[in-house]
Amino acid sequence: MVDYQFLNAFKFKTGLTLKNRVVMSPMTTMTSFYNGMVSTDEVNYYAARAAGLGMVITGVANVTESGKGFEGELSVASDEMIPGLQRLANAIHQNGTKAILQIFHAGRKSNHKILRGEEPVSASAIAASHPADSEIPRALSNKEILHIIDSFGQATQRAITAGFDGVELHGANTYLLQQFFSPNSNQRNDDWGGNRQKRMRFSMAVINETLKIAKKSPRPFVVGYRISPEEIETPGIRLADSLYFVDQIKDLVNYVHLSMGSYKRTSLNDKTNTQTILSQFAELTKEHLPLIGVGSVEKASDANAVLADGADLVALGRELLREPQWVQKVIAGDEESIRNTISPVDMNELAIPSVMQVYLQTAFKSVMNFTTDPNAPVDYQNTLAPMEGGKKEH
Repeated sequence: MVDYQFLNAFKFKTGLTLKNRVVMSPMTTMTSFYNGMVSTDEVNYYAARAAGLGMVITGVANVTESGKGFEGELSVASDEMIPGLQRLANAIHQNGTKAILQIFHAGRKSNHKILRGEEPVSASAIAASHPADSEIPRALSNKEILHIIDSFGQATQRAITAGFDGVELHGANTYLLQQFFSPNSNQRNDDWGGNRQKRMRFSMAVINETLKIAKKSPRPFVVGYRISPEEIETPGIRLADSLYFVDQIKDLVNYVHLSMGSYKRTSLNDKTNTQTILSQFAELTKEHLPLIGVGSVEKASDANAVLADGADLVALGRELLREPQWVQKVIAGDEESIRNTISPVDMNELAIPSVMQVYLQTAFKSVMNFTTDPNAPVDYQNTLAPMEGGKKEH
């Protein structure tokens, strides 16, 4: 067996130790019950993939009912959710794997149907540029903003109670945390908007509230932050903005997780910047906090390349749908048997929930490497992928 660095253990400053550096990237299952409670299909899906990994990050869980972004979404908005979340954490914990609950508020990436007649909310009353039928959200009041910040703290406490080892703040893929930082979606003229520093205020308040609660955990607990490096809209977040953001939080949170369709990506907006985005963030985070690299990691050589480019941990998403035993096969020296394609016929056997199967074969078809798809897989090195908030999305 090749001596791969990603199979080495890793320890966070909080004391949380991972048996290896391979992470399951958060992926939407759309399989929770109508009210956000965990379903058995969801538990089985994670259980089928968790054992070999160092850490599993769940798909998003909303922190308030107004934060729901799609049907079948996990929720951590009330204490009623704790028993189901406990089952989920237990399923992930097999063989010492650590469990991270990703938490968020969808903001304007929702609609009145999903919110049962309520208007979506955001930093400003500006509709998203895509999909074309995006609804104009209602601008949040100061009181509502403070309530959402508090809700992130309450969600963190529920994650601790349910037995998770950390939370990841989803500040990527054009959801509310990103909406407040973006000059595209945040055009407020109060203390929550304006220049770049003021647009950071909401994210910083959420981070600080979450950290305050995390410190009360009786066991090692981490708080991570996921970020999308760039937006393609004008005005919008540029790479320099995201590097600035990470520079401000690098001594606060416990890790930073990039959201990109390809780990090889260079800037989408500045074609003169030919350095990989991953390595540019690594220069900032080195010796401060761990960086999770991600994006089209399929083979062990890809995982190696991510660490060689400066990441401390490597996340696999779609590849773990195709190959739940990825880590075990690498450890066994059986890399030739790792599946980099997936047959629709095998999805039940792979414990992929039925509703998830539908959108993988529709909105996400171009990124899944289906054996029945005559088209070559789309390379997301130079464009946004659907899971990043690109134009093809659920």
